[in-house]
Amino acid sequence: MYYQKRAGEYEQIYQKPERQADLQQLKAYLSRQWMGKHIVEIGCGTGYWTEILARHCALVTATDIHQEVIEQAKLKAYPRQNVQFEIMDFYHPERRQPRLEGLFGGFVWSHVPLQGLRDFLLLCLDQIEAGAELIFMDNQYVEGSSSPIHRTDEHGNTCQLRTLKSGETFEIIKNFPDKISVQQSISDLCTDFEWLELKYFWAAKFKKPA
Repeated sequence: MYYQKRAGEYEQIYQKPERQADLQQLKAYLSRQWMGKHIVEIGCGTGYWTEILARHCALVTATDIHQEVIEQAKLKAYPRQNVQFEIMDFYHPERRQPRLEGLFGGFVWSHVPLQGLRDFLLLCLDQIEAGAELIFMDNQYVEGSSSPIHRTDEHGNTCQLRTLKSGETFEIIKNFPDKISVQQSISDLCTDFEWLELKYFWAAKFKKPA
């Protein structure tokens, strides 16, 4: 419900002045990945990163569980007409045949409950072919820029309170993993781990074993 109601105001988070330099680095980094390949984007939201991916990939299958955010994403510019949208719950995806050549998750990892992270990663791996790369990007916690942590639940998930323009307030899981915890999460599942550390964001790349 939160993301459905936030669809029209979601991208304001990318307008914070202090984050612009980091965002430019992330866009440059992403533009070097998967050139000429067909990839799947999970949790595409309003298409902020879909638009970047579409400039270089052969085809982007952009997925999200909420129709409202996909309608926003469809309004972005895709001059190469190489984006196809799907309603999909990444916790219950359909098995893809053939499997795709890469997977991207922008600001998805932090919302996955810690107790379900391994199952989530296995589902991601099932969507791509052997030897394909996965890239996740997400937030660092920065005091004064990030929303404060409201509480920590019994599983160790950190939660924030988010208030929309309407005044409605929602509690959401928002975890802030570091390099070590991300690497440990995939250590027996994937190879070729790479980490990009910025002040406000991080990116992790790894590969499904051939």
